[in-house]
Amino acid sequence: MGNSLAHSTDGSRRPPQQIPVVVLAGFLGSGKTTLLNHLLHRSAGSRIGAIVNDFGAIEIDALAVAGALGDSTVSLGNGCLCCAVDAGELDVYLGRLAVPEAGIDVIVIEASGLAEPRELVRMVLASEHPGVVYGGLVEVVDAAEFDDTRARHPEIDRHLALADLVVVNKLDRTADPERVLALVGSLTDRAAVVPATYGRLDPEFLFDCRPSEERIGQLSFDDLHDRGDGHDADDPGADGHAGHLHTGYDSLSFTSDVPLDPRRLMRFLDSRPEGLYRIKGHVDLGPCDPRNRYTMHAVGRFLRFYPEPWAPGEARRTQLVLIGSGIGTEALGKELKGCESDAPHADEHGMWGVLRYVQGSEDEPDPEPYGG
Repeated sequence: MGNSLAHSTDGSRRPPQQIPVVVLAGFLGSGKTTLLNHLLHRSAGSRIGAIVNDFGAIEIDALAVAGALGDSTVSLGNGCLCCAVDAGELDVYLGRLAVPEAGIDVIVIEASGLAEPRELVRMVLASEHPGVVYGGLVEVVDAAEFDDTRARHPEIDRHLALADLVVVNKLDRTADPERVLALVGSLTDRAAVVPATYGRLDPEFLFDCRPSEERIGQLSFDDLHDRGDGHDADDPGADGHAGHLHTGYDSLSFTSDVPLDPRRLMRFLDSRPEGLYRIKGHVDLGPCDPRNRYTMHAVGRFLRFYPEPWAPGEARRTQLVLIGSGIGTEALGKELKGCESDAPHADEHGMWGVLRYVQGSEDEPDPEPYGG
């Protein structure tokens, strides 16, 4: 993903703001376009750049051309930006969408129904543009047709094994939803499996919604853990969460004023549980690097650390948010607590595991879809 990010510990530069790029895959009829439409309409003030194989499949009226990014770029009524591109042009269009003046907060690539998601993910990870970061592979499956889809397209098992997040859509149309959820879960590799109907997925699961005074009842990712008001983000008129499938995921906020030991932290990350989809925030590694805090970005098994200098007077603490499905938040909190260390001196080789996941480092893993 490029080498423009300074990863030394001399505190010389902060990493650039990076836009997450989410790959949205699934076979024809699974509900990808419905889910994307839902995200576009429920973006909570954020601007979504959508790269799709067939623009006509998005049933939203295009109201105006959005500047000089090419004929395939239009401004939609909700302020989102959409490109219809060939996969071979992916890196070019990512660069155009990532320009600051576009104001994009997240880019969603909707793969065609017969696309090979691994190749799209590989292209995103291999992008040389410093303004984007891999945001995960989301696989959408049709619960009602899942058995027939597997019979016709056995490659779906491979796609599920690659996914970071699986949305089991149309769950209300199957007679045995628990069986389908269990079967899908057995085919994934530690991916979070989230039930849905009508493609309704809280956008906070995929990206950080931009704060806005106009937003009513929308959660920001950073305060998701402490909102208990019973508001249904899928239905602004609902009285509570009861009976709504989007409640199938959990989140944990972890804060510590004690530095974390990098070896213990990496053991925690290497053994992170099935269903833990996303981790974000920053960690204080204490005497192992007193100059920098380490911003962490983990999606599924993908992991990156970004060292950046502590601001003058900034309180040195670890602040992390974890989100997933069935992740056991109490146990995770205890495991993170066990990563704390008040040792006054640095472990000479303790940082090696962390530095392996710093962008551009010599030991950085190859740009495979799941480097974590």
